[in-house]
Formats: sequence, C-alpha cells, structure tokens
Amino acid sequence: MLSFRLAYIFSYNLFQFCGHTWILANNIARFLTFGKDALADTFYSVGFVMSLCQLLSILELLHIADGIEKARLLPRFVQVMEKNILLIMVILLEEFQSKPVVFAQLFLWNILDLLRYPHELLCVMDTPSIAMLWIRYTLWIPIYILTVAIEGASVTVWQLLKERHHQLGKWNKKMKRK
Repeated sequence: MLSFRLAYIFSYNLFQFCGHTWILANNIARFLTFGKDALADTFYSVGFVMSLCQLLSILELLHIADGIEKARLLPRFVQVMEKNILLIMVILLEEFQSKPVVFAQLFLWNILDLLRYPHELLCVMDTPSIAMLWIRYTLWIPIYILTVAIEGASVTVWQLLKERHHQLGKWNKKMKRK
C-alpha cells in the first residue's frame, strides 16, 4: 500500500537524483563542447540548481529527526553542512566562482550524489541490491576524500564507515535468514 511517507520520501530522492543528474550532464556537455572555457562559468550555468538541491538537502536532517528516514543523524548532518558551507562560500566569493576548482568540486559532489540517491530510491522501494549497497558505502571513499577538507573528511569517513559496517551487517543477517 502506498503511504504518504513512502510517496514523499520517494519523490524527494527522485527529485535529488534528477537534479544531480542534470547538473552532472550539464557540466559534462559543457566541458565536451567548450573545453577549458566551460570551467570558467560552471557555477553560472548550474549554480541555481545546485543551490536548490543543497537547500533541500537540509530536509534530510528533518527526515531523520522525524523518523521518516532511518539513518544516523550525525554523519548526515556533517555531510549536509559541509556541502552547504562550501557552497555558501562559493556564492559569497564571486571571484572564486570562475575558478576550475569549482567545476571539479561540483563534478565530484554530483558523482557522489548519483551513487547515493539511486541506493536511497531502491531502499524506499524495499529492493536494495547488494551492488548498490556496496557502491553506496564503499566506492565513494576515494572520491569523497578528494572533495572536502581533511578534518571534515576524517570525521565523515569514520562515521560513514561505521554506517557501512552497520548496513552490511543488516544485509548479511537478512541473507542468512533466507
């Protein structure tokens, strides 16, 4: 039976997935079309959608607090806030928006989110796959370390490794019951 909670959380994750897919596709298309010139105005072309997706990501903290989503609050809080703080810095420092590092940052963030939101969608539908579970909680580690400051990354990686252990443990218990 389709509940409001299920429809809402599915719609939220689908919106985030579509938003991050659009941003990544736009960045890739612009880079392939314009080459290095695309790096200078990346933020101008995708900044609004990126800001919207990040603003809405604050809802994830409310999802966890209200029990709509089952996840740990601290790692999600760190993830959401570090991205939002970096994005606010890029918005406020207009001269920084045209730097190639902004392209790289947005590119890596969107790859991470394209690993994350399909997994979340499959979990909402109660059909998680072991491949998506592994990708979501393992493959992102080298990418993630490249995207944030070392201090924030170490805390987040530690929390997400705990989450990975927890999720894989749940999966193993579920598989043993079958």
